[in-house]
Amino acid sequence: MEEGEKGKGCSEGMGMGKPPIPSNTLAIAIDGHRLALSLPCNKTLVPHQSLVNTKVAADLQTLDSAFTPVIRSGAWADIGFRPSMEDVFLCVDNFMTDYGIKNTVIDGPNAFYGVFDGHGGKHAADFACSHLPRFIVEDEDFPKEIETVVASAFLQTDTAFAEACSSDATLASGTTALAALVIGRLLLVANAGDCRAVLCRRGKAIEMSRDHKPICSKEKKRIEASGGYVYDGYLNGQLNVARSLGDWHMEGMKGRDGGPLSAEPELMTTQLTEEDEFLIIGCDGIWDVFRSQNAVDFARRRLQEHNDPVMCSKDLVEEALKRKSGDNLAVVVVCFQSEPPQNLIAPRGRVQRSFSGEALRELQSFLDSFVN
Repeated sequence: MEEGEKGKGCSEGMGMGKPPIPSNTLAIAIDGHRLALSLPCNKTLVPHQSLVNTKVAADLQTLDSAFTPVIRSGAWADIGFRPSMEDVFLCVDNFMTDYGIKNTVIDGPNAFYGVFDGHGGKHAADFACSHLPRFIVEDEDFPKEIETVVASAFLQTDTAFAEACSSDATLASGTTALAALVIGRLLLVANAGDCRAVLCRRGKAIEMSRDHKPICSKEKKRIEASGGYVYDGYLNGQLNVARSLGDWHMEGMKGRDGGPLSAEPELMTTQLTEEDEFLIIGCDGIWDVFRSQNAVDFARRRLQEHNDPVMCSKDLVEEALKRKSGDNLAVVVVCFQSEPPQNLIAPRGRVQRSFSGEALRELQSFLDSFVN
């Protein structure tokens, strides 16, 4: 099973097995699909100390205030070697227009991209893919207070899914979630779990998210402070991620007053410049077999060949399968330029290096030992 995606829409059967509308939401119909809008919610969020909004600095010498990203995106997913598909993705190049918001004053693009890696079923992944972007775009403070809005939307989605599960226990499941928004020149990435976003800045991989594994020191401290524990790399001996949406059915993980499993995202932001070429976001099946720089190098070569983000996404998935990734696979590639990445010319070193006579003799002695 595989699929490519250029436009809006959650992948993998969004019309099947939809959770019921939570009691505190308003149901509407858009493009023939029944969606849920949240009623006004409490915005007084108090982030945990480990949840720091990290700003990735751009090189001020190359920062061009006139630069406007040219957005092109594509995605691809494959069931891989698993018996069922639980990964979901979403690509929306014209976020506000596609979600019915008019009279925007944003100068430049406004786009939303997301990947959701479900576990214990795909109900939570489908629910998050359908609800998270709408909780964001319908917030009266969006896009002015974008960081607060996005963090709040993650928690609203988690709470709404808890209410849906209370009405239908068969929906019980969980999902990691990563959302990337491009608003003008601002790139914001919000992550809860072990999906990953990597920015290519003139060939260099810039990680825009941190994998939330229970064994990470910051996550372990937060977990233990919340009454949980880490056993053999697993949260409470059950879950191999420290943050997710859903999983309300798992005893000792979440409660109305908190718990060791957090749905609050970690945010990273940066101002895009002419040196920023593309962004890769993918579920952990991709990162099991790709290091961040390796993925950027691979994708960059493919974009230089065909300059097609859909084909590039497919190339990444197919390469992950060749490398024997054992998980579902989903990846989104977002290009910020209309032209393919340029060839990079490595500067010639000023100092020429050579072997010393002693080193050459030692090398010769070493090679002679094989002959003898």
